[in-house]
Amino acid sequence: MKPLSRTNLADNAADAIRAEILGGRWPIGEKLPNEASLSSMLSVSRGTVREAVRALVSQGLLETRQGSGTYVRSATDSARLLSMAKRANLRDQFEARCALEVEAARLAALRRTPETISGLRRLLAGRGLYEGNEKAGFVRRDFAFHKAVIAASGNRALVEIYDFFSASIAETIAATLEEDLPEPDLQAHADIVDAIETGDAGKADAAVRRFMAPVFAALDRTLRS
Repeated sequence: MKPLSRTNLADNAADAIRAEILGGRWPIGEKLPNEASLSSMLSVSRGTVREAVRALVSQGLLETRQGSGTYVRSATDSARLLSMAKRANLRDQFEARCALEVEAARLAALRRTPETISGLRRLLAGRGLYEGNEKAGFVRRDFAFHKAVIAASGNRALVEIYDFFSASIAETIAATLEEDLPEPDLQAHADIVDAIETGDAGKADAAVRRFMAPVFAALDRTLRS
């Protein structure tokens, strides 16, 4: 096992022990080395090892037996399974969001007005770029832009449905600010407005689908891995 040098030592110690279990170093039922040995293997304190073991116990990979030690309980990576489940759910959310925004953009193109277009461009300028801070504020600004696209459809039912799912939609926006999902850039947003401005429903449809495509591709890669 390689010594750890990254910042969050307890998390990384848990990752290292998990990797050894999944790799077969310690099969199910086998007792792990004691804290002192693991501390030496990982070049971390015994307290850090203790935290890592507690995390793996909570995930179901290890079990502690009073007065005996710590044993391997499972070789199934429950953390990975939970992550995959979360990503699968997130894909469902993106699919629903895509369906709403595609139809809204189509209708917005057919019902566009100069005032609607200028409003969308103003909101897009206010949205700006995400620079790694003020995440909540950025999510609100981005959501305001997308909600305005929905409103531009002129369809009250779409607006009400979008409002109903606002928490879910905000979650999809926040997810693209994490490292493993791509955030659609400012140009991708501007392309939607440009397409609506043409009055061509097909172009508006295509612009939203292009906007969503990289996110779907990333989610699919995660689910296949």
